[in-house]
Amino acid sequence: MNSQSPTILVDNVSKNYGKIEALKNVSLEVEQGAIFGMLGPNGAGKTTLVKILSSLIKPTSGFASVAGFDVVKQTRLVRTIIGLAGQSAAVDENLTGRENLHLVARLYHMSRKESRTRAGELLEQFDLVESGDRAVKTYSGGMRRRLDLGASLVARPQVLFLDEPTTGLDPRSRNDLWGVIRELVRGGTTVLLTTQYLDEADQLADRITVIDQGAIIAEGTAAELKQRAGSEFISVQSEQEDQVSRTVEVLRKFSTEEPTVSTHDRRVTVSVSDGSSLLTGIVRELDAAAVAVTDLSMRQPTLDDVFLALTGRRAEVAEDEEGEEAARGDGDD
Repeated sequence: MNSQSPTILVDNVSKNYGKIEALKNVSLEVEQGAIFGMLGPNGAGKTTLVKILSSLIKPTSGFASVAGFDVVKQTRLVRTIIGLAGQSAAVDENLTGRENLHLVARLYHMSRKESRTRAGELLEQFDLVESGDRAVKTYSGGMRRRLDLGASLVARPQVLFLDEPTTGLDPRSRNDLWGVIRELVRGGTTVLLTTQYLDEADQLADRITVIDQGAIIAEGTAAELKQRAGSEFISVQSEQEDQVSRTVEVLRKFSTEEPTVSTHDRRVTVSVSDGSSLLTGIVRELDAAAVAVTDLSMRQPTLDDVFLALTGRRAEVAEDEEGEEAARGDGDD
């Protein structure tokens, strides 16, 4: 592979299931040693692309390569240099953590000695030494995800695909897994990460692609995407329904965007720049307008905010992609 070529290359890739277009002319490039985030709701096409890049299914059209290997014509070579951690932990609950890792190593044709050594290294790396000889069915969700990620790294892959790796994890487990991913990249691994969470992409990714209904609708850094959605959001909940219109008038003074109103809870929200510097002025204006405030908060943009800015609608939570593919049937596996 040319040293200047991207480690992951996707060129006008489409995937159709009959009349359903799961991917529509998707193109992206990921440089060596980078974390590339793919952000979008369930059903957007993220998992479909990961399966194509992992050589599990074939694209309908277009070209994709990983480390210079064609994912359609050189599947065996692709599989020797990648690791994949899917949306749910693919581990055997009846085996111990150590036995799971040893089994994966043997599937990679490592010797028994090398398999034992590699299993021990990964248990150490993922802080699972004390629980390594317990059955996985006794593990917490966070421990299972760490073990699953460890299993994807048994063969020391050049490229790692992480498909929503922190879904269902508590905040502490999420942060722990983020730390592991950063450490892998410092060691030279290239990571493509899919996620539904803007904060996760913000924490980890060098660049982010936003995908919706099979098509890429935006790409940039987390800061660039946030700028399109609004740097921050200030939300005010008034005590009385007749105070909502006055709240709207106050917040209009502090933003170039039109405030949105949630009628069921009397909450008015507006995007602002440098919200912390505006809070005092907003409180004074609300007081002068005789608005009794029951809640005032400031938050960072979410996936919903990005989608609203890019598409004019909220992110829709669709049926799980893997479930959709199973229902359609896929003869490319």
